[in-house]
Amino acid sequence: MCGIIGIVGKSEVASALYDALTVLQHRGQDAAGIATIDGSKLRLHKGNGLVRDVFQRDQMLGLRGRIGIAHCRYPTAGSEGTSEAQPLYVNSPYGIALAHNGNLVNTATLRREMFEDDRRHINTDSDSEILLNVLAHEIQIQDRMALSADNIFKAVAGVHRRCIGGYAVVTLLLGYGVLALRDPHGIRPLVLGERDTAEGKEYAVASESVALDLLGFRLLRDVAPGEAVLITLDGQIYSRQCSEPVRHTPCIFEYVYLARPDSMIEDVSVYKARLRMGERLAAKIQRLKPDHGIDAVIPIPDTSRTAASSLAQALGVPMREGFVKNRYIGRTFIMPGQSERVKSVRRKLNAIGLEFRKKNVLLVDDSIVRGTTSRQIIQMAREAGAKSVFFASAAPPVRYPNIYGIDMPAAAELVAHGHTEEEIEKLLGADWLVYQDLEDLVAAVAEGNDNLTEFDTSCFSGEYVTGVEPTYLDQLEFARSDEAKDRRRQSG
Repeated sequence: MCGIIGIVGKSEVASALYDALTVLQHRGQDAAGIATIDGSKLRLHKGNGLVRDVFQRDQMLGLRGRIGIAHCRYPTAGSEGTSEAQPLYVNSPYGIALAHNGNLVNTATLRREMFEDDRRHINTDSDSEILLNVLAHEIQIQDRMALSADNIFKAVAGVHRRCIGGYAVVTLLLGYGVLALRDPHGIRPLVLGERDTAEGKEYAVASESVALDLLGFRLLRDVAPGEAVLITLDGQIYSRQCSEPVRHTPCIFEYVYLARPDSMIEDVSVYKARLRMGERLAAKIQRLKPDHGIDAVIPIPDTSRTAASSLAQALGVPMREGFVKNRYIGRTFIMPGQSERVKSVRRKLNAIGLEFRKKNVLLVDDSIVRGTTSRQIIQMAREAGAKSVFFASAAPPVRYPNIYGIDMPAAAELVAHGHTEEEIEKLLGADWLVYQDLEDLVAAVAEGNDNLTEFDTSCFSGEYVTGVEPTYLDQLEFARSDEAKDRRRQSG
């Protein structure tokens, strides 16, 4: 996953882009970049690391301009190096910089087309570079007399025809402005906001509304699936539907884990959706284990806290903070390499013994992916003196890889892949394990917006809304394995 933002302002935007990246940092801790338009020049700085480490005073002073885009990312298959840090840039036609959140699933076909038909060389393994070059080519073949809004929207339509997958994109078009687009299924999120200044209106597009909140932008709406939004240098805004209608299926894992609870996605409060997840999970516990004997509900910080609070209330059991989190350790889900994840869990969490001693505790997490963290946390609860350790997941079993921009591990590394819930319970070492039902998860999110009827639930169901070649999943299995990632790091 990645965080993206673009701003067309009336004054310098570099500091605003920096601030926005800091509140989108949860979407990616591996690399960050900012690109601005300064007259006829593109100003660009990017690098590996946290936002605060990539940008120092001298770099920020060099990012002049009142129009810009920014990006933060975590490592994905084929995009671990500095050269794949974004925004990416091509100088023809006109000059285009791009920041991308998501993943294309037909990259092999596009790479071949780029070379054989479009005469463009792709220099990295990044699908974002392919997407950038597809857009550049589609703009190139439009009327060369002038770069008009109509020509830009026709180019976006070409992107939608050729690119398959989940993607939200912000681009800088030198001499024209900011172009934002979203994949036809609306898998990856993108929101539009505006704010009033003495000089006139300013506009921003971002992965999550929390970035708009920080900067004082009003949330106008989500960018629609298949829509392109163009904001010109003089602040004019245009939009057009650029793809044929298809199933609207936003990623449900955004609500489970990826997004901040204070964000709005598809007009649904992430916080309220997580509250409803907890309520529905509590109802399932009451059905399956009416005499549960739970003494305390303990969330695993931080994303599970909201669901745990409503679950505890529905069960009539106190919620207790049993783990203290070290805020200076990154999210273990997105850490590169199993050994690093294993070491980080103990560094990240410490148990409060008094909340476990001689108690039957229910640990609540947002989801269980590899099981590495869950297994260690259950052991920590036992070491702290818990009498029984139950475990609840606010999401269903993660059995399949996500192919639309979440770098979940290879299927063989998912603890639920090929295992029953009873087998997973034993693998994790829990006295009892309960998962959310997929129907309840969908209902918990959809309740916030009557127009939402379907979601991308592929990591739970194995159903990929765009379709996928069988060989792609095999290739992904290899690329995403920890062993393959270790080899790439050693050779890079």
